[in-house]
Amino acid sequence: MERLQKVIAHAGIASRRKAEELILEGKVKVNGKIVTELGSKVSSNDKVEVNEIPLERETKVYLLMYKPRGVISAVTDDKNRKVVTDFLPEIKERVYPVGRLDYDTSGLLILTNDGDFANLLMHPRYEIHKTYVAKVKGIPSKQMLRQLEKGIKLEDGLTAPAKAKLLSADKKTQKSIIELTIHEGKNRQVRRMFEAIGHPVQKLKRERYAFLNLHGLNAGEVRELSPHEVKQLRALAETGSGNQ
Repeated sequence: MERLQKVIAHAGIASRRKAEELILEGKVKVNGKIVTELGSKVSSNDKVEVNEIPLERETKVYLLMYKPRGVISAVTDDKNRKVVTDFLPEIKERVYPVGRLDYDTSGLLILTNDGDFANLLMHPRYEIHKTYVAKVKGIPSKQMLRQLEKGIKLEDGLTAPAKAKLLSADKKTQKSIIELTIHEGKNRQVRRMFEAIGHPVQKLKRERYAFLNLHGLNAGEVRELSPHEVKQLRALAETGSGNQ
């Protein structure tokens, strides 16, 4: 379900603010009935009319992007930094990222214009697993890795159980590569978890999102998700089986 004014704005009829004015003026109908409440939500099955003209909804778009480092996970930036939609010149629909990756973090990011789908994937109770590969300072002990798995106490709460695996360690440079799988989405969570055990992240990449990976893509490249992949993601979220 999406807010009515957002659906109108996405259809290109008017800006979000103008859409709100149209609703308050009684110029919007949902399934034949005038709706004047701004909090109203509609689904993709609802028939929306603006000034008696049926709304032409955007085609649903589902994209998988390999986000480069130094790019904002947003559609605009007030500091004029590069944003993910700068890499989508041929996409006419107004897509936006599902969740976010930090400016300095690269890797797998999903973009869509399907609000219901985005909300489903971002809801914490659905436990979509995300796998990161981190280059960290120092070599964490087995005890430290177990602590990552059991949970790290951060200022905004204890992290949920995770999976941690040491992929490689270089005693000479005192650096290591660690794979970490989580299903939460706290702000800068992976970086803060490693900082908490005394091994700050020097480089971070999200390698997998549920069953999706970056195979065949270079940084900055995008591909469409297949209908089957979209269906699989919905099923994983709805059944709480996000680790598959």
